[in-house]
Amino acid sequence: MNPITADRRHYEDLAVGEVITLGRTMVTKPMIVGFAKEFDPFPFHLDEAAAKASLLGGLAASGWQTAALTLRLLVDAFLAKIASAGGLGFSDLKWKKPVMVGDSIGGTATIAELRTSKTHPHWGVITLDFDIRNQRNEPVMSMRLVNLVEIRNPMSAT
Repeated sequence: MNPITADRRHYEDLAVGEVITLGRTMVTKPMIVGFAKEFDPFPFHLDEAAAKASLLGGLAASGWQTAALTLRLLVDAFLAKIASAGGLGFSDLKWKKPVMVGDSIGGTATIAELRTSKTHPHWGVITLDFDIRNQRNEPVMSMRLVNLVEIRNPMSAT
């Protein structure tokens, strides 16, 4: 047993269909501009006049910022409480509606699949489906994330 993760939930403690309620985070102008300056410097993320003239109609967060904020919410609500060993990737990422200054985003992650690793019997693989929404309950992002989780007792997991 790994002493670092001994008090956390393991693969055996998780169930397909479990819904993880994520917290919420408010997206501010300084957050949007700061992230955009460093990672996604398009005018509609940096300049209000340019953003108003764009198809977004106002200063909007980068989709990558929305994904990063979602990961933070997932860590706080779930990953820091399980024996997670890190992510394996994501798929089906969809930015459904822009996240604008003053929006509050949050949502759920649902355990869609659980399986054991074929080559490493002490690891389980968890697949999470995300539904991220703004304060008006409008969908802003969805994706599927795959994460590696410790198996407490590899001899009993199948």
